[in-house]
Amino acid sequence: MRNCLVIFFIIGYCGQVKADIYKKSVDANGIVTYTNKAATVPAAKPIIKTPALASTPTTGYFYKYQDTTAKNIIYTDKPRTDVALISKTKVVVPAATFVVSVSKGFYATPANAPYDTTDKNKFNQLVSQVAARHQVDEKLVHAVIQAESAYRPNAVSTSGAVGLMQLMPATASRFGVQDSNNPEQNIDGGTRYLRHLLDLFPNNLDLAIAAYNAGENSVLRHNNSIPPYPETQNYVKQVMALYKQKS
Repeated sequence: MRNCLVIFFIIGYCGQVKADIYKKSVDANGIVTYTNKAATVPAAKPIIKTPALASTPTTGYFYKYQDTTAKNIIYTDKPRTDVALISKTKVVVPAATFVVSVSKGFYATPANAPYDTTDKNKFNQLVSQVAARHQVDEKLVHAVIQAESAYRPNAVSTSGAVGLMQLMPATASRFGVQDSNNPEQNIDGGTRYLRHLLDLFPNNLDLAIAAYNAGENSVLRHNNSIPPYPETQNYVKQVMALYKQKS
């Protein structure tokens, strides 16, 4: 089960949870840990071999710890006894009926990727209601959903992002999502995140979209510009193209 769980908890180079706050380390056994402790980070992403996603749902836990001496916050999917436990979140990795098979888990589909119109139509009313609730252009929500999952509510990325708006565990928790597989919760959480980013980067839709992919602190760290990550730069172009198509 641990091997399957690694897939769910591995957070990619441009994932939402990292947002340039947490540093990633991989030990000799392939265990991934995230911490806000200052450290030298390798320039290249470590190569992590993972098995295929499980054909049946898998249950596991996501832990948040604090080093009581250095006061560092640590996220990991492995239990530890040498640091203080802050929270333990139970998560379920759904069966792999659809996998966003990309290296970093977010740049899911090209701008002209086909999607099932029936799938889209299922969520039109829900997207409209949630977008109105959080005062986000519903066309933007649709563009993000199409880019992230092509309207597949059971999409799971190789880095553990889940659902229509591909929420990472920490992002889901941050915006009150208890079940990322639930379309209503997933769209509400993703749209709340978009609202937060639109407020953080007012009058700059490109930066809000870049932050959805790479994290807001990545954008801030690069002096309020789109980070120089090819994936993020392509993602912004993709979502903007989809947004203009729907406008």
